[in-house]
Amino acid sequence: MTETYEIIIGVMVLLGAIISLIATIGALRFPDFYTRNHAISKSTTLGVSIVLLSALLYFIFFEAHFNSRLVLAILFILMTAPVSGHLIGRAAYNSGVKLADRSVVDDLKRDRQKLQKRKKTQ
Repeated sequence: MTETYEIIIGVMVLLGAIISLIATIGALRFPDFYTRNHAISKSTTLGVSIVLLSALLYFIFFEAHFNSRLVLAILFILMTAPVSGHLIGRAAYNSGVKLADRSVVDDLKRDRQKLQKRKKTQ
């Protein structure tokens, strides 16, 4: 039974590393800041969480020890990394960082224009 746990934990570590590698490739290949930010914040959140979860399972199955710090770290990463990625993207947009030339629609600009029209009519 321990071999099964070893295989599961090994696959989870490998999966987390592959997801983090994909995020790195996305950061290198995507055309603008916003798509790079998306690749890094979303993929790395999942990749790191899977690696930490595999470490938690290792301690439970092989050391017979429940590590509450790993649970807290996983929860902290799942709550803060997507929010920080969103805020960094919003700050970049408000600072005037341009979209890629290939970008077709700027939804935030359109929504802000609609909001300004509503304020003028009121």
